[in-house]
Amino acid sequence: MTSRPWLSAYPEGVPAEIDTSGYRSLVDLMQESFRRYAERPAYSFLGQRLSFAELDQRSQQLGAYLQSLGLVRGDRVAIMLPNVLQYPIAVAAVLRAGFVVVNVNPLYTARELEYQLKDSGAKAIVIIENFGTVLQQCLANTPVQHVVLCAMGDQLSWLKGLLVNQVVRHVKKMVPTFELPTAVRFNEALARGAPLSLQQPEVGPDDLAVLQYTGGTTGVSKGAELLHRNLLANVLQSEAWNSPVMARLPAGEPLISICALPLYHIFAFTVNMMLSMRTGGMNVLIPNPRDIPAVLKELSQHRFHQFPAVNTLFNALLNHPDFDRVDWSHLKVSLGGGTAVQAAVAQRWLDKTGCPICEGYGLSETSPSASCNPTTSQAFSGTIGVPIPSTEMKIIDDDGHEVAVGQPGEIAIRGPQVMAGYWQRPDETARVMLPGGWFRSGDIGIMDERGYFRIVDRKKDMILVSGFNVYPNEVEDVVAQLPGVLECAVIGIPDEKSGEAVKLVVVRKDPQLSEDTIREHCKSQLTGYKHPRVIEFRADLPKTPVGKILRRELRSPT
Repeated sequence: MTSRPWLSAYPEGVPAEIDTSGYRSLVDLMQESFRRYAERPAYSFLGQRLSFAELDQRSQQLGAYLQSLGLVRGDRVAIMLPNVLQYPIAVAAVLRAGFVVVNVNPLYTARELEYQLKDSGAKAIVIIENFGTVLQQCLANTPVQHVVLCAMGDQLSWLKGLLVNQVVRHVKKMVPTFELPTAVRFNEALARGAPLSLQQPEVGPDDLAVLQYTGGTTGVSKGAELLHRNLLANVLQSEAWNSPVMARLPAGEPLISICALPLYHIFAFTVNMMLSMRTGGMNVLIPNPRDIPAVLKELSQHRFHQFPAVNTLFNALLNHPDFDRVDWSHLKVSLGGGTAVQAAVAQRWLDKTGCPICEGYGLSETSPSASCNPTTSQAFSGTIGVPIPSTEMKIIDDDGHEVAVGQPGEIAIRGPQVMAGYWQRPDETARVMLPGGWFRSGDIGIMDERGYFRIVDRKKDMILVSGFNVYPNEVEDVVAQLPGVLECAVIGIPDEKSGEAVKLVVVRKDPQLSEDTIREHCKSQLTGYKHPRVIEFRADLPKTPVGKILRRELRSPT
């Protein structure tokens, strides 16, 4: 592909290509930031701040401790933490010591945790005590030899930390009883590492930095191999893409980002943690984004500029009565990703904050960002925007050939942020990587003549009704426009006449919303074969911790 029609959509000042030659690794980037921004706050958590200098010192201590255990360059260290201060300390420690970060979802069951620890070959794990019982159930079956155990308040001041830990353990009863007799407490690990020197191995661009396991929403979870150069590229791509609106910040005012998405997810890992590392900004850590009153209370205490989120979080915030108690006037960019942002949600967000949701697109395999709407957009486009700098995208058929503009097909991506492959899965890697470095995304999309891309759906979620393709996102977007709908999801169900039929699952905001009202609305908006054959009302929808609706669970018998 030679033409890149999307370049004409780039705002002034955004380059077509980025230059990554300034850094050899994420370690270089971090150490530059520790020097440049030493006195600035890097994180805010439960009202307490952690400076870049403190992050530098504590990550050196933890890295030296991990090295003292006999771990060697390239060993994998699992991190199973929510958004607490120990998370960025652990990531910096692991990378600076020459090891590989294995991000683990803290809500995993023992079966899921065992699988990932065995698959990655992790030798050590940094885990919060809330999930100690889960690790206890599977530890003997894994290669993990060392456990560093965290408590929620470990990195807070002595008194505040004590109070937080008491509340978590004894009031909210969030720490089930467990036994991990060889585990070392996080603060003890720092103390043991303090008198030691961190031996910093030479880490290069082609060294493995992170094993990022795909969410498993389409099958067995696989570890995407993200090299230092992949993540570096995506940080610099994101910085370049945000630059037109970030230039509007008052001179000398550090960027403040809300980190409500979990840092173990690649979206927040890159766009919150690593991008703020590069820019010297501060992340406000939200430990539980499902506690909407607590989220809004925290937001009301900050003057913030960047808010990455998923559709379900934008929607939940908008529907809470405390929304207007937050000062949204300094918000420069609202980034929507992870799953499709619905037009009705985007319109309400713009009406209430004055800051349009800038929808982007990416995957674990692309570190994650591949495309985004220009941050200077004044309205929601309903597209995933255009490829970001140094990135190409095209629409291909099942044989890998490019299709005509405006025709649906699979989105393929090429750029410096594309993973090296799947960990120890050459067969799976070969299935998704095409000649020339193109990655098959598994998402069905369309490119228009301007170079804007639109997601039609996941390949596996497409519903075939009497030979016609029905894309769940389209039906969901239409139904979500009804004022009485809080959330909805569409799946295919077997049908004797048409092969498959459309089933709609709805969570009502208005208890009076009827099936007839929904059917009439769909009739006016959608052609006949796209109409829901079955409508079911539920109290809630199954979701991943990031907020993606799990359609596969809706397909399972209840």
